[in-house]
Amino acid sequence: MRFEGTDSYVADAELSAAVNAAIALERPLLVKGEPGTGKTELAKQVASAMGMPLIEWHIKSTTKARQGLYEYDAVARLRDSQLGEDKVHDINNYIRKGKLWEAFAAPQRSVLLIDEIDKADIEFPNDLLQELDRMEFHVYETGETIKAENRPVVIITSNNEKELPDAFLRRCFFHFIAFPDEEMMRAIVEVHFPGLKGRLLSEALKLFFDVRKVPGVKKKPSTSELLDWLKLLMVEDVDPAVLTERDPRKLIPPLHGALLKNEQDVMLFEKLAFMTRRNGGSPDGAPQGGGNPGGSGGPSTF
Repeated sequence: MRFEGTDSYVADAELSAAVNAAIALERPLLVKGEPGTGKTELAKQVASAMGMPLIEWHIKSTTKARQGLYEYDAVARLRDSQLGEDKVHDINNYIRKGKLWEAFAAPQRSVLLIDEIDKADIEFPNDLLQELDRMEFHVYETGETIKAENRPVVIITSNNEKELPDAFLRRCFFHFIAFPDEEMMRAIVEVHFPGLKGRLLSEALKLFFDVRKVPGVKKKPSTSELLDWLKLLMVEDVDPAVLTERDPRKLIPPLHGALLKNEQDVMLFEKLAFMTRRNGGSPDGAPQGGGNPGGSGGPSTF
């Protein structure tokens, strides 16, 4: 079975090819890209499309690689021995299985998501090299070896917060999810909001991409934030004409809290609005209605 996207997830040819290549090579698929471009959702959709259970391991800054294998609770065993508990004689009662153990021992092939691996410390990926390569690990407390009967499809996501070790990268098939262009974005929106009014979508996409192009924006709005914004525009029944206004006092998009996620970016747009008012309609100092060689002389939105 090959992955070609799903009814609820638009995957371009390159992303589909990357998924299928990683499965064929039996290598982990390392997916990078801007936050909000659907990296985590990809694993869910691959599992859904291929009829496999999904096992999710969400990484935090404090996560250790061994937690993905298993954890032995020696303190609980000592406490139970002091209390005279019968279960203390079976060490398996104090071993907590991790997500890799769960995936390796699954009765059918599964999809294992290791989400945001770059949040952990730099040694985290190296500590999983052998386990992900051989698909097995040793449990020292019991002497058993856990080996994958059905090799899972491993999808690893990264937001590129830190560089990953070369030894780890060599064992992965890599794909970078580029930010969607307008055509791809229209296809994504159609999946989530089928039949969205043409003019509202066109004006919203234009304004969305304009916001992303503004120099100095600290946090560019992502695909997921566009979808949230579109939902709000529909709930509030915003007239598409509002999105085309060139009033210098209204440079900040309506319901901008869905797009601009920090005070620096809000202040940036407020500063642009102030500069536009001061300069007669253009933030770069060109007077409104003139000074545009070869152009219409109209005011600039951003």
